[in-house]
Amino acid sequence: MSICSKNWQKAIMPENSFMENVIQNLNECGIKIVLIVDKKNKFIGTISDGDIRRGLLKGLDIKSSIHKIINRNALVSPSTMSREMVLQLMLVNKIQQIPIVNEQQEVVGLHLWDEMTTQPIKENIVVIMAGGLGTRLMPHTENCPKPMVKIAGVPMLEHIIRKIRKEGFDQIILAIHHLGDVIEEYFGNGELFDVNINYLREDLPLGTAGALSLINFDIQSPMLVTNGDVITDISYREILEFHSRCQAAATMAVKVHEWQHPFGVVHTDGVRIIGLEEKPISRSLINAGVYVLSPRVLPYLSYNDHCDMPVLFERLRAKEENIVAYPMHEPWLDVGRPDDLQKILSV
Repeated sequence: MSICSKNWQKAIMPENSFMENVIQNLNECGIKIVLIVDKKNKFIGTISDGDIRRGLLKGLDIKSSIHKIINRNALVSPSTMSREMVLQLMLVNKIQQIPIVNEQQEVVGLHLWDEMTTQPIKENIVVIMAGGLGTRLMPHTENCPKPMVKIAGVPMLEHIIRKIRKEGFDQIILAIHHLGDVIEEYFGNGELFDVNINYLREDLPLGTAGALSLINFDIQSPMLVTNGDVITDISYREILEFHSRCQAAATMAVKVHEWQHPFGVVHTDGVRIIGLEEKPISRSLINAGVYVLSPRVLPYLSYNDHCDMPVLFERLRAKEENIVAYPMHEPWLDVGRPDDLQKILSV
């Protein structure tokens, strides 16, 4: 436990902020909380990643005011509270930050539970789907498997693996097919990357879920599954914790996608015009290609049979299994799309 002496002041934001401002602050400060104050600089409450996600699920968007998502009952401590008491409050309430507030209700510091230096190794397996043909990325993938396309001089799959390891996971399974020998030769058993890598070798393309049917040992804990062409700052630990809190069979990370109609839209009832919208914006939640699956979902897959992840989720829904969405606001790119690849190559 520590008092964040450098970043906490940057996490203070006024109550008239918008969700996009808070999301930017969360990403830039990296302390997973924003401290909200009024016009007189008095502490009002906090906003966390979870508050943002709940707001997105309730229909708010990044242009929305933050008023509806402020936690106005946030725990605070005086500067005189002992370290042991603060630590106990964090443990009991399962929180990682407690603002320090003076008698004038001004924020004067932040108690921060620093997990970065004591990150325990997680037992959960991470499966990376790396067997795609990469037809949309030709000619980049003519002689190179899609996950091995280089970003900043490093294969995107290496970027993903290093992020996984940084978050405390060291058991990785790579599902490979197209030019899989290139991937296997590069990563080997994972020793050079401080992880243990095993392989699921697909004789035929099995889709974004089908390769999981090749797992031939017992899985005791929920497993993370990610597409091998998704570059994102999502926290794998947090989506795993979210999955457990929801007691879900399967969790899908979802991203808000906005699309603006290029024309004015006319609504009619017969020949009568009943409404006009000038280039309306459509918002929807899209599949972000990152999942958590409980062991009990594996029997829904047939051995060596093609199955995409949306099909698996539909099978679970039909059986009334608990499947949930994890709204994410973190940067995200589907590098399997030529436009997104060009964006990231031009950085």
